[in-house]
Amino acid sequence: MYNSRQFTVIFFYAVFIFCAFSYGVKSKVLWLTSNTHDFGKISKNEPAKFQFGFINISDTPITIDNVRTSCGCTAPNWTTNPIAPKDTSFIEIDFDARKVGHFKKNIKVYFSGQKKAEKLYILGEVIKK
Repeated sequence: MYNSRQFTVIFFYAVFIFCAFSYGVKSKVLWLTSNTHDFGKISKNEPAKFQFGFINISDTPITIDNVRTSCGCTAPNWTTNPIAPKDTSFIEIDFDARKVGHFKKNIKVYFSGQKKAEKLYILGEVIKK
């Protein structure tokens, strides 16, 4: 029989191994920009754009399957063409600055063959002119 300390150690070791295999999915891309872009202060009703750049670090071509944003004020644009190994590409984010105030928006990028989405963020403050 195991004593309670041994059982606890074995249990946490098993959980750690499970998590490492479940969540340790290697990314197929290396971001050339930070995953967070701060627009700073933006004038109301003036669109703002930013391009998140990345390089394919996998051994096979990849595609961007989908890009999901946290609201309708954030529109993504991306290529549907395959991105070869060691090639670079980008995802352009257009932010519609209609509401005054601070904002932080989430963007999830889904690459082919990668279960876990890559997470990007934009933030800033919309001010009156």
